[in-house]
Amino acid sequence: MIAVRWVLFAAASSGVTLSGLGGPATSEVGVGGEVTRPRRLLRHGHTDDEVPHGRLDTRVGAQGPGTPPIHVAQASFLVNAFGQSFILDLELNHHLLSSKYIERHFEGTQAVQTEGGEHCYYHGEVRKAIGSFVALSTCQGLHGVFSDGNVTYIIQPTPGSSEQDADLHVIYQTPGLLRLSPPCPDCPDDDDDDEGLLSDARDLSNEPQRRSKRQVSRVQHTVQSETKYIELMVVNDRRLFEQFRLSSVLTRNFAKAVVNLADMIYKEQLNTRIVLVAMETWASGDLVPIADNPLVTLQDFMKYRVDSIKEHSDAVHLFSGKTFRSSRSGTAYIGGICSLSRGGGVNEYGNVGSMAITLSQSLGQNIGMMWNKQRSAAGECKCPDSWLGCIMEDTGYYLPKKFSRCSIDEYSRFLQDGGGSCLFNKPLKLLDPPECGNGFVETGEECDCGSPMECARSGGLCCKKCTLTHDAMCSNGLCCQGCKYEPRGVVCREAVNDCDVPESCTGDSSQCPANVHKLDGYGCEAGQGRCYNGQCKTRDGQCRSLWGHSSADRICYEKLNTEGTEKGNCGREGDTWVQCNKQDVLCGFLFCNNISGAPRYGDLSGDVTSVTIYHQNKYLDCRGGHAMLDDGTDLGYVDDGTLCGPNMMCLDHRCLPLSSFNLSTCPGSMDGRICSEHGVCSNEVKCICDRDWTGTDCSVYDPIPKPKLPGEPEKYKETSEEEGHLCRNEQTVWRAALWMTGTVCTPCRGSWSCERWQKTFERPPARREAPSLFFLLV
Repeated sequence: MIAVRWVLFAAASSGVTLSGLGGPATSEVGVGGEVTRPRRLLRHGHTDDEVPHGRLDTRVGAQGPGTPPIHVAQASFLVNAFGQSFILDLELNHHLLSSKYIERHFEGTQAVQTEGGEHCYYHGEVRKAIGSFVALSTCQGLHGVFSDGNVTYIIQPTPGSSEQDADLHVIYQTPGLLRLSPPCPDCPDDDDDDEGLLSDARDLSNEPQRRSKRQVSRVQHTVQSETKYIELMVVNDRRLFEQFRLSSVLTRNFAKAVVNLADMIYKEQLNTRIVLVAMETWASGDLVPIADNPLVTLQDFMKYRVDSIKEHSDAVHLFSGKTFRSSRSGTAYIGGICSLSRGGGVNEYGNVGSMAITLSQSLGQNIGMMWNKQRSAAGECKCPDSWLGCIMEDTGYYLPKKFSRCSIDEYSRFLQDGGGSCLFNKPLKLLDPPECGNGFVETGEECDCGSPMECARSGGLCCKKCTLTHDAMCSNGLCCQGCKYEPRGVVCREAVNDCDVPESCTGDSSQCPANVHKLDGYGCEAGQGRCYNGQCKTRDGQCRSLWGHSSADRICYEKLNTEGTEKGNCGREGDTWVQCNKQDVLCGFLFCNNISGAPRYGDLSGDVTSVTIYHQNKYLDCRGGHAMLDDGTDLGYVDDGTLCGPNMMCLDHRCLPLSSFNLSTCPGSMDGRICSEHGVCSNEVKCICDRDWTGTDCSVYDPIPKPKLPGEPEKYKETSEEEGHLCRNEQTVWRAALWMTGTVCTPCRGSWSCERWQKTFERPPARREAPSLFFLLV
C-alpha cells in the first residue's frame, strides 16, 4: 500500500531527468490553469529506461464484445505544468468495485442494467516527492487529483477538444501552505499532528475493552484496528447527466473518480475503505423531486431507496447536478450507516476534488461525525490544519484534506457504542480478474498478502507469490497467528458494550466471523435498559450523552408530557405540540437534571426549558431542550428502543409491548430457554454459543481442549484434518455409550485410548438461569 500523508510541508519535489523526455509543452488557460499534454511512460526493451508514449490509454489488448475493458495494474505518466515535470506512479485501486458491482441507467421507463464496469481508477504517488499522493482515472484521458506534497493539482481533459488534440489536458493548482513552523504558539505543527492521525483512527478509544470471561483471548483486536468497508451505491440525477453531455459513460466515470478519491482519504485516515456495489443514472428524468432544500431531497430520496432499490449496500448517496440553496454542498443522516431508511446522503456537483470532499463529509455524518463548529467555538476541537481547515467544517476556496481528532474520536465512539456493525464484512473478492498482490484470495491462489510493501508488514513470511509457505495454514486475518489458524474460542473481536457479542475464531479459518450484536429486546445495564440496534437504550444514558447529566424524575414525564406544550409533549404535527397519552409519557420529551447552555451535539433550537415540580416534600428539576441535527433529527426526545415499562419499549413516541415489534426467535428458544440456555440470539436470528457449546441451537456439548503446557509430551499421534473429523465422529458415539462407567474409551482409526473421566472430559456445566429477555416475558 502506498502511504499517503496529507500534510503540506516545505520540501519541494525533486527534479527528474529522463532520456527522450521533451521539455514542458504547456500554455495558460483561464485563471490559475495551464494546458498540457501528458505522456504515458513505458519501459524500453530490457532496460530500466522509460520513454514517453503519446497514447494515454491503459487498456490491455482487445476484449470480447460486451466485456468491460481491462486496465493494466500499474502505470506511470509524465505531466509537465507550471515549470515542473511530475511523474505519477499509479497502482490500480483493487478495492473500488465489488465483485457484484452493477451499472443501471433508464431509457424512458426501461431500465438497462449491466454487470461489472470499466475499472480504470488508480491510487499512487508523485515519484521522489515525499508526502505526495495521486488519485486518477484513465478512462477517456486523465481525471483526478495529485499533490507533490506542497501543492494540490486537478487535471482533466480539455472540454471540446478536436480528435487531433484529444490528449490535451487542463491542469489547475489549488493553494497549499508552505511553512516550516506553526503560525501561532498554540497551534500544533501539521507534521507532528499528522503522524498520529492514522494511529488515532485505529487505536483511539474512550472506554477500556472488556474481555468475555467465557472465552479465551490471546490477541486483543479492536474495532479501530480492524479495516472497515463501506459498501456504497451512487445514484446520478438527470442534472448531473446533463453536465456530462448526456453521456451515461462519462457520468459514471466521473462518479467513480469521485469515490476513488474519497476512498483514498478514508483509507489513510480512518482505516476504512469505500467499495462501490452499484451505480444508477437517471438519464431520462429524475425519479424523485430534486428540491432546493437538500434535506427535503434527502427525505424523498431515502423513500425511493426503501421502495425501489433492491441492491444491498451500507449507504446510498445521490450525486446531483443541482445547486442547492444551502450553505453546504450536501447533507446526510447522522449515524445512519447500515440503516435502510437512514443510510444515505445528497451531494452537490463540483469538480472531482470538491465533490470528493462533499462525499467525505456526508459519509462522515453517516458514520457518526458531527460538524466541528460547535466544538471549535468551545475550544474543544482544534483542527490540525489551520490554513486549509478540516473536512467536517464549512469549506470554501481551499479544499481540506484531513479529519480533525474530534471527528476521528466521534467515529471511534460510534463504533464503540455498537454503530456500524455492517462495516466489518470484508468483500470476498473484487471486480478485477484474479491478480496476485491485490490483497484478495481469488481462484488459483492460496493466499494474497497484498503488495510487496503490505506483505513486508504482515503475512510475507507465510505467503510467497500467492502460495502458502511450508506448513503455513494462512497468511493474514484476525484468526491467523504465526501462519497458523487461531484455536477455536480465541476472541478475535471484543464486545464493545452490553448489547454486542464477542466474535471468536472457529479454528478452521483465518477470518473472524461477521460482526453481529444481540437481538433487539435483550436486557442491558443491569436491567435498566433494552438493546435496540446494538445499543443499550436508557433515558439516563441519553441525558448523559446529550447534556452531561442524568435523567430527571419520572414525575417530570408524567406531569409535563401530557400537557402538549413546548415544555412537554410527544412530538409536533405542523405548528401544534402533541399531548402524550398517559401510557406514552416516558417516550416523549426528554427531561434531564441541571442542564444549561448548549447540548453536546446539534444546535439548540429555542431555549432550555426549566420547570420545578414540588412532589412528596421535595423539589424536582425538570429540564429539556430541542437539539437539532442537520438532518432534521431532534435529539431532545426519548430514543426509540428505550424501556418504558415491563416488557415495553418506545417507538415513534409510543410505548409498545415487545410482542408488537414482531421480533424473531433463535433455534432452541422455547419454554423459557434461549439457544438452549447456552448462548445468545444475534440480530441475524442465529445462536452465538457459549464456550464449549456448539450446534445451531447451542445444544451440543463440545469442550475446547485445554492448551498443552510447555514440555508436556504429546498424548496422541498427529492426525490429518480428514482423520480428525472421522475420529471426532467416532468419539461422540463411544463417549455417549460409556458415559456412566467413569471411563472414556475413544476409538480413532482402528486404535483405542481409555482414560479416567476426570482427566480427559469435562461434565457439561449446569444450565444457567434463563436471561431476562423479552422471549421469556411476553
